[in-house]
Amino acid sequence: MVAVEATKYKINNGAAWITLNRPENRNALSAILVTELYDHLLASNKNDDVRSIVITGTDPAFCAGADLKSPPGSTISGARAVPYSDVLNAIMDSDKPVIVAVNGAAFAGGLGLVGAADIVITAEEVQFSFSEVRIGVIPAVISVVCLPKLGTHHGMKLFITGERFTGTRAVEMGFAHRAVPHSELYAAVQEEIDMINLGGPNAVVQCKKLVRRVPQLSRQEAFEETSKWSGRMFRSDEGAEGMAAFREKRRASWIKD
Repeated sequence: MVAVEATKYKINNGAAWITLNRPENRNALSAILVTELYDHLLASNKNDDVRSIVITGTDPAFCAGADLKSPPGSTISGARAVPYSDVLNAIMDSDKPVIVAVNGAAFAGGLGLVGAADIVITAEEVQFSFSEVRIGVIPAVISVVCLPKLGTHHGMKLFITGERFTGTRAVEMGFAHRAVPHSELYAAVQEEIDMINLGGPNAVVQCKKLVRRVPQLSRQEAFEETSKWSGRMFRSDEGAEGMAAFREKRRASWIKD
């Protein structure tokens, strides 16, 4: 019998698609799945043909949280597996923008992928829940990436009650960017991919770094650092090409037909 891979991986139109592929256990985060996901993220960042990365799940769920029979970071064939925090760091530190497409229920640890992502598109009626408290534990590791989006106001209520909320509500709270009917989910993701592809490859990378960096600085530090940053970008070959394309009313060289 051929073993089924815990994740599926393909590259299409400049985007690397990583699909959690254990529908029989609702794509729970097993040691094998997390390790494969981490490897795909690293491979995508090394591939010059990849402009963005999409993480989604095989229906009916997105991710049910940790696989309690084989939790992330446990051993695989005697070898230490990748800790889940390494995956969340890989998403946050990825040069390529990471889009999460929430196709179904997203519970507990699965919400870490949502919190770490750069862009989140969700089906409207899917159910979210920080359900850890219901089994006597807490959303400890994922709080690092989820609380900056939720804030303490929403985070406190959702963490201590474990209540469910919809994709539509996730957008209202700032936890996701767009909520669409399930049938339109991947078309909406493609719209985001297409918009990313219009930007200069290095400019997109630098924008992601900018958003992560500026909140860590004082106002004066931010002005000083970003002024230098801006100068480097305007002097870059990519900046020169982009400005020339604008003046000449043509498509920039990085835009594929």
